[in-house]
Amino acid sequence: MKHSIVKIFNNLSLMLTLNTLLVMIIAAFILEQNFSYKKIENLDEQRAIINSLTHIPRSDIELAKIQFNGKSNMLLVKIEQLKQLYKYDFVGKYIIYSQQEYLKDLEDLAKITKEFNDAARKYYVKSHKHDKQNRKKLEEEFIKINKKLDELYIKNVHYNQQKSFIIAQLVTVLLLLSLFTTVWYRRRLRMVLEDILHLSSIQPTKKNYVNQTLEADAIELRMKKKSQESIDPSLIDPVTEVLNHKGLRVLYSQKKNMKEGHFTSVTVLEIDNFSKANREYPQELTQTILKKVAFTLTLFEQAADIIARTDYNQFTIIISRATKEQCYKELEMIRQSINELKFKLPNGEFTNISVSGGFVIKPNNKILDDAIRQAKQILQVAKERGGNMIAQVSDLTKLDV
Repeated sequence: MKHSIVKIFNNLSLMLTLNTLLVMIIAAFILEQNFSYKKIENLDEQRAIINSLTHIPRSDIELAKIQFNGKSNMLLVKIEQLKQLYKYDFVGKYIIYSQQEYLKDLEDLAKITKEFNDAARKYYVKSHKHDKQNRKKLEEEFIKINKKLDELYIKNVHYNQQKSFIIAQLVTVLLLLSLFTTVWYRRRLRMVLEDILHLSSIQPTKKNYVNQTLEADAIELRMKKKSQESIDPSLIDPVTEVLNHKGLRVLYSQKKNMKEGHFTSVTVLEIDNFSKANREYPQELTQTILKKVAFTLTLFEQAADIIARTDYNQFTIIISRATKEQCYKELEMIRQSINELKFKLPNGEFTNISVSGGFVIKPNNKILDDAIRQAKQILQVAKERGGNMIAQVSDLTKLDV
């Protein structure tokens, strides 16, 4: 069964999106834990304030009033802070327990706090006439409010345990999903890579290779159809199977008006140091270099383009694009793609090659021979600057200056 590259990448995109969403959810859970810790700190602070309220010195009644008012108001502020913290507790609101339950607990705490404050006020601020009775009432309210704080504390701890369990489950799902995505789609992407390597190779490394993707089948079919087009063999270079010098002229006369309104560029591309390679390496290797360079050029070819081998180590490329920048950018991409080609030397090592080019935009009123002649002049500039570049008319002007 052949796979679709489009489907592979669509599914991979979906899986990566799911992984990202899970990471975001887990991050939200972990960040939300901070609010849980603040709740516990708040409860501990309330407990400390309550304990201090039962130990205010009564020797100075005015000082006792001031201390009582400050601490009792602070208790109410702490309860309001708990309400504010709950606004960011989305897990607690919608997953673990209801908002109504939590807010009811806070209302109960506020009510008990008010009763405790009333008892403390009677003991510290009012007359000493009923000290024993007021002291007993304060102790009862003290026990009651501590009991409520303990209840909230235990609920919060239980809540954190539930949240930790959910985080653990989500992390497990994320781990399994990540492992599945890595293993499953690594195999799928490997198939795509093998098909691409097969299509881009001059001499297939595997005999009787069968494409594993539908798109590779379609590309190979188009390539075979193109190679079977009826072109006069006298117009084809026998080594590279692209056009020769004669074929360049014939095809240009047929295609020159196919893209009216576009900019036409003429580029003469030369393999750097090819004469040296021709002397040092066997003919089979040099011909392989020529074939791979020619094949790389055809990968960028569009219907109105012309690619020809016009000298031993030179290719002439005529393309038409919507803008001058697109023409030059495409030639730069071709140069970079050729740089990435690897060739195995007789000693077993691998080497790369580079190319230099002379790029010109051909005006409609200029004949092809003049454009090629100018492109060759600009090519010399690229070679004099060390090669491995596509030179333009502006580079020729700089050299003259």
